[in-house]
Amino acid sequence: MTTRVCVVGAGAVGAVFGARIAGPLSVLARGATLDALRERGWSLDGAARPVTASDDPAALGEQDVVILTVKAHALPALAPSLRPLLGPDTVVVPALNGVPWWFFPDRSLRSVDPDGTVAATIARSRVIGCVVHLSAAVTAPGQAALVAGNGLILGEPDGGPSARLDAVADLLGGFDVTRSADVRRDVWYKLWGNMTVNPISALTGATADRILDDELVNAFAHAVMREAAAIGARIGCPIEQSPSDRNAVTRRLGAFKTSMLQDAEAGRPLELDAMLGAAREIAQVAGVPTPSLDALLGLARLAARQRGLYPG
Repeated sequence: MTTRVCVVGAGAVGAVFGARIAGPLSVLARGATLDALRERGWSLDGAARPVTASDDPAALGEQDVVILTVKAHALPALAPSLRPLLGPDTVVVPALNGVPWWFFPDRSLRSVDPDGTVAATIARSRVIGCVVHLSAAVTAPGQAALVAGNGLILGEPDGGPSARLDAVADLLGGFDVTRSADVRRDVWYKLWGNMTVNPISALTGATADRILDDELVNAFAHAVMREAAAIGARIGCPIEQSPSDRNAVTRRLGAFKTSMLQDAEAGRPLELDAMLGAAREIAQVAGVPTPSLDALLGLARLAARQRGLYPG
């Protein structure tokens, strides 16, 4: 039986998912991207594939698997409109940056789901957790280029194996898939690596290598990472690396523009709430002081507001 799959969000990461999924695929998109998908299909690194594209979830109908590749801050407004995609057994794979709404089984995060709309629409029980380890960039509407990486980490929110986890991993077999016994820990680890270089790049316009080369900026980033590691230790997501070890991994990627810097340069809203606001909210509940994290969030938020990239 054919698996009905819909990708919600037709940006760079969505295009990589589109290229890696065999069989019929539907896409929820809008504007010039929707027009391009209808006319020419979805293109990754010059290789195009046909898709069924619409801006109306009802026209696409119930799906077996829905993959969310929108920006985290767009999800609260978008989520209610996705109900026509969700049948009784639909699995949702949120390929989002930062801390997702499903992260805690018994606690909501106002920073990522202010009114509880996402949780009310997409129950945690539907979710297969997903951590994306790749970099891609949109080159034109409906077209993207893979910059680096091909990794996905997948796992049940509460851990352990399951038949649906295996099914999703098989569906996404075009990626380098790792099944995780604790995907929450993988989410926190990725956040720990991204939560400094991303907002600092948006603040300064600098590529990652220049951020790592500035000893004062790098020391500040290490302070934020130590605070985030302390939060992780309180919530069952310990970090075993040092900030220097993690930044050595980032350095191997060279002079790249982070996704947040790409968004800032394109005039798109920044994912500060999912990346920094959620970490600060969790720290306040866990009783972990975060003066460096607070400073980074404040500076990045103010700079984004001045440019119209973050709500006032």
